[in-house]
Amino acid sequence: MPDSQSVFAKALLDPSAPVPEGLLRPDGAPAARRFDIYRNNVVASLVDALADSFGVTHAIVGRAFFRAMAGEFVRAHPPRTPCVVDYGDCFPDFIEAFEPAGRLPYLGDVARLEVARRRSFHAADDDTADPGCLAGLDEETLLETRMNFRASTAIVRSSHPLWSIWRHNTTDDTSPVTARPEDVLVSRPADSVLLHSLPPGSADFLENLARGDPLGEAAHRCNGVDLAASLTVILDARAVREIVPPRTEFGTAQVCG
Repeated sequence: MPDSQSVFAKALLDPSAPVPEGLLRPDGAPAARRFDIYRNNVVASLVDALADSFGVTHAIVGRAFFRAMAGEFVRAHPPRTPCVVDYGDCFPDFIEAFEPAGRLPYLGDVARLEVARRRSFHAADDDTADPGCLAGLDEETLLETRMNFRASTAIVRSSHPLWSIWRHNTTDDTSPVTARPEDVLVSRPADSVLLHSLPPGSADFLENLARGDPLGEAAHRCNGVDLAASLTVILDARAVREIVPPRTEFGTAQVCG
């Protein structure tokens, strides 16, 4: 039999659930009205938290649609930790399965980018590699060099023009939206989270690097990715924590980080 706390918690997020037994007003009468007010406030507070975390998603669909969608999410996925700032990590998946949002197939990816931005902002501080370390490397050594990314770095993949959609909903840029899929790099060079458009094929290349492939092998597995353009993006974004040259006959080259 469920305990009273679990019954109370379940009833908070289910408007059709009866008021838990034993909830009484000071005069001993059932506290149904007070519980309904409390229940509404809890859901509204969680919806407000989602609206704060998913501001661009909110702007795209409008207040009424967002609050209705978020209310459904809150009731189906209550918080599992007391830290509200972490709430909503699975909201993008919910959006993709939410039938009324089907007319906006890119909306889940927009929300996914907002989750990545939030995680990047709260990620642990770590060092940034000095890109000057690459300047003295010959081509063979460069291609055998590995890179480790900072904790605040993330790649958001999309089958939609995610970068263009984001730009059109967060800036005054009115340039045409591309028809091709766009991937986005998330980084936190200092105190602010920045987004960067990735050239075609770069996301595969960066994911290969993140798995530990050296530069040459990571690029070779991506069918002609522009190595120079990809490196420029991640180094300018200060997304790299360590640059690790290969071992030589004299030992291991100095790690830059």
